Amino acid sequence: MCARGLVAVTHLDEIRVGVRRVENFAAVMGEAPTRAALRTAASLKRRLDGRVLWNVNSTAVGGGVAEMLRPLLAFSRGAGIDTRWMVLRGNPAFFRVTKRLHHALHGSAGDGSPLGEQARAIYEKTLSGAALELVARVKRGDVVLLHDPQTAGLAPALQRAGAHVIWRCHVGDHARNDQVERGWTFLFPYLKEVPAFVFSRESYVPSYCDHGKSHVIQPSIDAFSPKNQELDLDTVRCILADVGLVEGPPPPGAACTFRREDDTPGRVERRADVVRHGRAPSWETPLVVQVSRWDLLKDPIGVMLGFATLLESGNAHGAELVLAGPDVLAVADDPEGAEVYDRVVAAWRTLPEMVRARVHLACLPTADVEENAAIVNALQRHATVVVQKSLQEGFGLTVTEAMWKGRPVVASAVGGIQDQIEDGVHGLLLADPGDRRAFASALQRLLEDGELARRIGAAARERVRERFLGMRHLLQYARLFEILQL
Repeated sequence: MCARGLVAVTHLDEIRVGVRRVENFAAVMGEAPTRAALRTAASLKRRLDGRVLWNVNSTAVGGGVAEMLRPLLAFSRGAGIDTRWMVLRGNPAFFRVTKRLHHALHGSAGDGSPLGEQARAIYEKTLSGAALELVARVKRGDVVLLHDPQTAGLAPALQRAGAHVIWRCHVGDHARNDQVERGWTFLFPYLKEVPAFVFSRESYVPSYCDHGKSHVIQPSIDAFSPKNQELDLDTVRCILADVGLVEGPPPPGAACTFRREDDTPGRVERRADVVRHGRAPSWETPLVVQVSRWDLLKDPIGVMLGFATLLESGNAHGAELVLAGPDVLAVADDPEGAEVYDRVVAAWRTLPEMVRARVHLACLPTADVEENAAIVNALQRHATVVVQKSLQEGFGLTVTEAMWKGRPVVASAVGGIQDQIEDGVHGLLLADPGDRRAFASALQRLLEDGELARRIGAAARERVRERFLGMRHLLQYARLFEILQL
């Protein structure tokens, strides 16, 4: 008998997963590799034999993990594999703990809070409810991929239920300091019995994890998504003018349209919330663009100050800077976003008037995830130079996205960015992310040497086609399941 008047507390949301055809890859990878991928997909379907492949993470909006999962799971479903996506619900206290863990694994103190017993109690209380809900649905023999520190505490309950658990960590630091050790010490009790780990780089694998159980699978982008699909110049201009990132009006007859993931038409309708001093850039203005979360590890204030150094040198060639990130209230698992954004705005207000007039801070609308992606697509395609001056970076998918669009990139030589860019070939790397003069000098090189920028952009696109598209990613997971005899 059902109790009346009681409302069930839900600790998880199931995210609708679309369906994509693996055959789509032929357009960018060629027919022969695509046929081989189809054979592998058919073999994986037989191997799983009716079992469900679950993925659990902490957000469906914002950040590279969510953006990777959406297309990868859709292609899995297109191959006939029953694939589900669950997202944790957590309160601000839980996400403050997990954000602290995120910083720790990057070697940073974050907000400086202790990862002690109080933090552990908050972490386990949230995950205990989610574990009960998952265990009620996951069947013995199902495969569960848990993503990042937010989900690690689910592993023991799922293993007791007979699921095959793989923990996938998208963050890390090749160096080891007290913060990194503190983060792994917190997480290890939940992971010690997990049979397999996946990391983005070999150097991220900690001593706590048996290297024989650890595998490296680098992230990828979806070439067909609203964020990465081809857009013509009129559409790019229409979108950017309509959202307020460049001066309008849009070209006569142009439409701010894009193709949604289900192949239905979409249109950009919402405006960005932009902090600026004066007018929006003209369409002809060279733009230096960084797109990322409002996170101190992305060093948005350092980007502004480095760009100010370029302006002061007199070698900016008329360029202006756009720092763009998501609506600060939209990303549930990043409680520091609003605070960081406020700090960026405060730092912007201290800049000389001449610099402020050429620096634009944009919060992009996220009510429609695919609309947001189309805006980012248009902004990256219009950029003269894309930057990612991160202090730490797990992989750096915004770099991959810009490279796919043939944009020259200036980025820090940290984390997985180093795996994507060979300095001077696929982009320009900053050996020291904190060196503002080196940053300004790299920007100057690309702004004044159009041939260098074109050559780097072309090489960057081919690098992504060869190494960082979703088909390679899917094939590596299929190989992992084979190795694990799932």
